[in-house]
Amino acid sequence: MVPVGPADRFDAFRALADRRGRPGDRLITSLAEARAGTADSPEVWAPDVAAGFGLPAAAALGPAGYYADLAAPHGRRHVRVCTATACFAAQAGRHLTDVERELGVPTGAASPDGETSVQAVRCLGYCYAGPAALDGDQPHAGPTLAAQLARREPPRAPGIPVADDTGDPVLLGGVVAGEPAWQVWPRTVTAGSPDEVQREVAASGLRGRGGAGFRVASKWEAAGRTPDTVVVVNGDEGDPGSFADRLLMEADPERVLEGLALACFACGARRGVVLVRSEYPRALTCVREAVERAYAAGHFGSSVHGTATALDIEVVEGAGSYVAGEETALIASLEGDRGCARPRPPYPTRRGLWDAPTVVNNVETLAAVPWIVSRGGEAYARRGVPGETGTKLVCLSERFARPGAYEVELGTSLLRIVTGLGGSLKDGAELTALQVGGPLGGFLAPDALDVPLTTADLTARGAALGHAGLVAFDQRVTPEEVLRHIWQFAAAESCGACSPCRVGSRRGLELASADTPPGEEWERLARVLAEASLCAFGRRIPPAVHSLARAYGDRLAGWSP
Repeated sequence: MVPVGPADRFDAFRALADRRGRPGDRLITSLAEARAGTADSPEVWAPDVAAGFGLPAAAALGPAGYYADLAAPHGRRHVRVCTATACFAAQAGRHLTDVERELGVPTGAASPDGETSVQAVRCLGYCYAGPAALDGDQPHAGPTLAAQLARREPPRAPGIPVADDTGDPVLLGGVVAGEPAWQVWPRTVTAGSPDEVQREVAASGLRGRGGAGFRVASKWEAAGRTPDTVVVVNGDEGDPGSFADRLLMEADPERVLEGLALACFACGARRGVVLVRSEYPRALTCVREAVERAYAAGHFGSSVHGTATALDIEVVEGAGSYVAGEETALIASLEGDRGCARPRPPYPTRRGLWDAPTVVNNVETLAAVPWIVSRGGEAYARRGVPGETGTKLVCLSERFARPGAYEVELGTSLLRIVTGLGGSLKDGAELTALQVGGPLGGFLAPDALDVPLTTADLTARGAALGHAGLVAFDQRVTPEEVLRHIWQFAAAESCGACSPCRVGSRRGLELASADTPPGEEWERLARVLAEASLCAFGRRIPPAVHSLARAYGDRLAGWSP
């Protein structure tokens, strides 16, 4: 018998779906259409959707019970309330109770007449103006959220405050300076070569901005430049506290698409996919409209700008899952499966979407590529710090005096960002802890902010760069409330693919909700989570909790490392 290695692992769902025409995102879309307006459980309507694709009921029940948008009951009026970190910090989470009281519907349910339903989500990208909610696709934000949803006050959804701190923005050129997109791609595809694009990106030292920080040129090279390669834009910006990708997709989607085109050219890919999270309905519309304009202008199609290069782009809507932002889970979701992390190897660059070589880059990463190709990789490499070059969008939450998105060079002092750009906290409030890099990034105490904004420096202090979302907590929120919030997020968003994370996150929530310090049991649980979890989600929980305990000191006894 020939042994079967990880790269030859049989996937029954893929094999069956392949025989049924690879329904993929069409299955998820059909499930979303069937879910709309019904409070019935997936067992009632999902099997019929599966039958329409020639699939067994389990093929639809799996994703229908997994993705938050499909699992939650939907009334004719469906309200999604953000319970992520920044919105939680704004009012210590009390806004959700206020909304339930105003609408007369508990979270996760629909009213008896089927008129209204309420769903808790994480996050809506209004971290700078929270708490926030979506009433259908209509955004509402601010301290009067409940009154807005009760229709006693008009909707309020301010735009994202934006500023450049570099003097020569890489990412915000179109937003703050009106620099047009599509200046690089036409001349590159007609007079350049894939090798030239690859060389400039390699020289730039650009690393992925989605959190992992992998060298972009190395990932592109690993795909092997085969014709069946697929490039996926990861627009599933799930880190609560970050709204950089939402900003770029809404305010300058053409620059993101130009970066995608250049990435496809360098990778030899003839197909690109843009995945936009469902919690960003306006971004989804903006990207779809930008793709239509790009086809009309000849940037995409069977003969791009009269050349032999063919490039087709499709836009796919997510269905609500934090872990589905991890690249293997994202690929699973695009195939119509549950968005759970898959074991590696094989890596997506070898066997990704429907077993094709697949490169996954996030929105901010690709938005930097046109500048790099235009100005040169060496010019980009001179910015930032050695080993972590370039610029980064940093997002400041609602608690700051000047919240919003700022483009800064990597290596900028976190203290300067907080006090100089952000103006410290509003209304003279006292900073008690700063979350850096997402819900499982890390926390820093107010006296520990004199640190460069780099992955290496933040990691050394128990935090993480991640998407570079900064969420401020003040004295109105207790350390115990923040701790429970972390565990609630972990328990709710664990994909369940591995026991250490699935069981451990729930046990951690039980410990955080108890009146006594966890002591040795927490240390045992932390070791299991860190060493045995399948993906970074479970492995990041213990460091995040430890960093919170360090930030608050003796106030969280028993959770310290």
